[in-house]
Amino acid sequence: MEQTAKKNHGGIPVRPLGKTGLEASIIGLGGAHLAQPQIEQSESLRIIQTAIDEGITFLDNAWDYYEGEAERRMGLGIQGRRDQVVLMTKVCGRDRKTAEENLHDSLRRLKTDVIDIWQFHEINYDNDPDWIFAPDGALETAVRAREAGKVRFIGFTGHKSPHILLKMLDQDFDWDTCQMPINVMDAHFRSFQGEVLPELNRRGIAALGMKSLGGAAQFVKNAGLTVEQCRRYALSLPISTLISGLASLDELQQAIALARNFTPLTEGEKTALLERVRAEATDGRHEWFKTTQFYDSKPHRDQHGFPPIRAAIEE
Repeated sequence: MEQTAKKNHGGIPVRPLGKTGLEASIIGLGGAHLAQPQIEQSESLRIIQTAIDEGITFLDNAWDYYEGEAERRMGLGIQGRRDQVVLMTKVCGRDRKTAEENLHDSLRRLKTDVIDIWQFHEINYDNDPDWIFAPDGALETAVRAREAGKVRFIGFTGHKSPHILLKMLDQDFDWDTCQMPINVMDAHFRSFQGEVLPELNRRGIAALGMKSLGGAAQFVKNAGLTVEQCRRYALSLPISTLISGLASLDELQQAIALARNFTPLTEGEKTALLERVRAEATDGRHEWFKTTQFYDSKPHRDQHGFPPIRAAIEE
């Protein structure tokens, strides 16, 4: 993917979203962080609207984030700006009926008639692809929604293991997008960038990066990296956009400045950074989303019959 991209109205570089014909800012705005209880709704809306006005054109969300509050706030935030963004949300249901219910909820909360990209959320368990592609599976809902004009493009996400995403890619379906961890630690452990990214690029499937800082900024807090190092590394890989959780106007402005001034790391710089983290990266200690259930959402744990995390710990 060409790294020297054109810039949009806000001076932020944009890249093609695979073969969809859409383009997106190289930094995308994550929806989950904006629904955290400590963030007032007014502040969330200010962040969303400022991000769009400043040139962030890719918005991320999911049906289950904070029991729908993330979608509800984003729906309010994009009023009057809907045509300026690529709006993506995720479906948690694995069967046709539940997926239909998720879709109707998301459309209502987001106050829109169409979702640009609808992705199957957290393909983290080995049998998730089997469930989605089974008779009366969620894929049927996605295809019907696309035919009805309620969804434009279909994809999937996952953060647990590359082999599960490869199983999704092996299905007889022409995927549009795939969202997965893209970060400097990933290069050394259960590597999505090593095992999945080349296949996405080969097939023209838009690669959506996430967890460039680890999900809770643990790469910065615990591994001594800077935000700029982490995000520049991820953006130097052939991805379409890097989704970032930005929970304040200060964090938003930091991300916008980095995007506007982005230059790819040289091969030498990438090599040096990878060597620097190698000793701590090869056991996955900082990639909690791969090695624990810390980031596995409750709806998906429940689907698979896993006990609540707290109960498992207390046991």
